Amino acid sequence: MLDHILLGFSAFGDPMIWAALVFGALMGYLIGAIPGLGPSLGVALLIPFTYGLDPVVSIVGLVALYAAAEYGGAISGVLINSPGTAAAVATAWDGYPLTKQGRASEALGVSILASGVGIFLSTAFLIATAVPLSEFALRFGPTEYFALALVGLSLVAGLSEGSPMKGAVAMGIGLALATIGLDVQTGVPRFTGGEPEFFEGLPLVPVLLGLYALSEVLIMIEDGPADKVRNTLLTGGMAAPFRLVGKLKVVILRSTVIGYFVGVIPGAGASIASFISYAVSKRFSKTPELFGKGAIEGVASSESANNSAVSGALAPLLALGIPGSATTAVLIGALNIHGIQPGPLLFTRNPEIPYTIFASLWIGVPVMVLIGLLGIRLWAQVANIPRPAIAAIVAGICFVGAYASENSMFPVWVMLACGIMGYVLRKMRFPLAPVILAMVLGEMMETNFRRALITARGDWTVFFTSPLTVVLLVVAALAFLLPGIAILRSLSRRVRRAQT
Repeated sequence: MLDHILLGFSAFGDPMIWAALVFGALMGYLIGAIPGLGPSLGVALLIPFTYGLDPVVSIVGLVALYAAAEYGGAISGVLINSPGTAAAVATAWDGYPLTKQGRASEALGVSILASGVGIFLSTAFLIATAVPLSEFALRFGPTEYFALALVGLSLVAGLSEGSPMKGAVAMGIGLALATIGLDVQTGVPRFTGGEPEFFEGLPLVPVLLGLYALSEVLIMIEDGPADKVRNTLLTGGMAAPFRLVGKLKVVILRSTVIGYFVGVIPGAGASIASFISYAVSKRFSKTPELFGKGAIEGVASSESANNSAVSGALAPLLALGIPGSATTAVLIGALNIHGIQPGPLLFTRNPEIPYTIFASLWIGVPVMVLIGLLGIRLWAQVANIPRPAIAAIVAGICFVGAYASENSMFPVWVMLACGIMGYVLRKMRFPLAPVILAMVLGEMMETNFRRALITARGDWTVFFTSPLTVVLLVVAALAFLLPGIAILRSLSRRVRRAQT
């Protein structure tokens, strides 16, 4: 293995490898920061330009774009509450409040360094555990996938502010939206109104743009002009964000581990990794009440998790030829175009491919961090743009991003409807996070639940035959019950104080 790792690093003696790495990182930042694009679309758009290039050069550029785009989504999420990617939604929950407090550069600095640490450490995990972890994930059956989705939904209580009932209602709305489209098993249209556009379900990008970005535009219009927030830029040069991250090392390490292991599971992806990591960080935080209001821990946990999930998603791709995410599914197409078949034989037939990818992720960390930190002062000034101008820019990005996602007007109408719904929910103080989380997990939970029952011919005990499924179900039950127990204890203490 050491010889192969050295082989991967030796590839960087070629200037073209360096050029591909830097170009991919720059394009990743740009594409990730624009809501509606994201890493999957970015990789797909770049593939045609790699046809005449060496396979190693091509894959390094595409993987660099993938990694940088996952961070790039945090830029717009932190500055204008319009996450460039679904995985950056949790980052915006605390990043945008920090911007409104004049701490935009602090949030950006921590997010880029947490991302870099997440990729660096998770690459080490990838090298050491790619094959065994991929084989373990391959053993997941319908019951395990259902239980995993249930664990994610059970964390909604931890993500909901105020009334847990409102969080449950928001989760129900998300699950209802997830049922729109053709039934996966029977092909029967559900809640489509006979319109073919709804057969594939609601597209996530327009829903995301509407709920978060467009609803924010409506709030801005309602509030009218506001005093300009002058951002307090970081002092102390490059050392300042490093000092901040040093205080968050436990959060970042824990989130990196969570992100990598969730990323290894095919279909889970960076979005679920960031949601789960955010909820876990809030649960273990000494100041959970600050989450959603400007907790720097929330930014660090989300970014380290969604970036470490990149390495996790590459594990099943390289070792077994199974895409761990939508973007790695596109990468399989890129490998096939160059005559390379991902899977167990890849490490023996073309070891230069996986080990150069490993080396590029490690070498790409300082490149990505440097680009990010050098741009902090420039990006932080975006928050100083007058409020009406920000509303106009965000609205324009929403319409362009929604249209570009499918090159049609249907996503635009979906975005407008979700924008109005998001505005109403926010005015009624319903959290938006459970809606998105339920949409992401709803299809996975329903499909695997029904598949497990069909396989077992309706026998409910199938969910208790696998030890892993039982463990996940217990975790989900505890996540549901613990917030209720905490509320009962709080009420009990209040009653005792009133009596005394």
